[in-house]
Amino acid sequence: MSDQLDVAFVHKAGKDLTLSVLGSFQFRAGDTAPALPSGSQRLLALLALRDRSVTRLMIAGTLWPDSTEQHASASLRSALTRLGGEARAAVDVADLDINLASGVVVDIRESKRFAHRLLEPDAPHLGPEATAAAVASLSADLLPDWYEDWVLIETAEWRQLRLHALEAMADNLAAEGRWAEAIAAAQAAIRGEPLRETSHAALIRVFLAEGNQTEALGQFERYKTMLNAELSLEPTTHISDLVTSLGRRSTDHGK
Repeated sequence: MSDQLDVAFVHKAGKDLTLSVLGSFQFRAGDTAPALPSGSQRLLALLALRDRSVTRLMIAGTLWPDSTEQHASASLRSALTRLGGEARAAVDVADLDINLASGVVVDIRESKRFAHRLLEPDAPHLGPEATAAAVASLSADLLPDWYEDWVLIETAEWRQLRLHALEAMADNLAAEGRWAEAIAAAQAAIRGEPLRETSHAALIRVFLAEGNQTEALGQFERYKTMLNAELSLEPTTHISDLVTSLGRRSTDHGK
């Protein structure tokens, strides 16, 4: 398959409107990033995450849950009014619904589509530059330092998807013999969730496929120590079985 990246991993030129919620919030109109008040930022972020038309009532209740319906609706009208200039062109407003304009490029939408492609049996082949960009995009947190409930729900969903995609990337790259890139993908997954067993297992499989048995055993021992220290748990047989023969072989050589 083509190694061309989705639009999430490239910067478009001209006056295209782009909305980023990965790593940090940013709205751009071409090469400019107009300043937006907090309410308007939250409105754009919610529309980006919903990926569909959303009723005014739902938006107001989600963004201002502690306000009365009347006050929440007034806050929504204010957020729309303060979307000045090119930012206003990013929103389609109807009597009952609001949506992002069809031409707005949203990084989380593109990254989700790309992550799902990586999980398909015929996952796309990526060249070295595309692989590095994909790892970077899949390593980005969704709206860090935003702690509202509607953001946290989306954050948890994105974390699971991107970690599965990174693990799949590691396995696919290892199958191609691209060891360094496979290691980078697996390590990115571990950084995303340090106690996630399947990410450590993905890295161990890369080391084993590369022929680095010592690295594989060392990675398992580091994970085992961390898991016990943090949660007082032992690794499951799914990851232990990957290195059982290595440990036995080391013991036999020591006799």
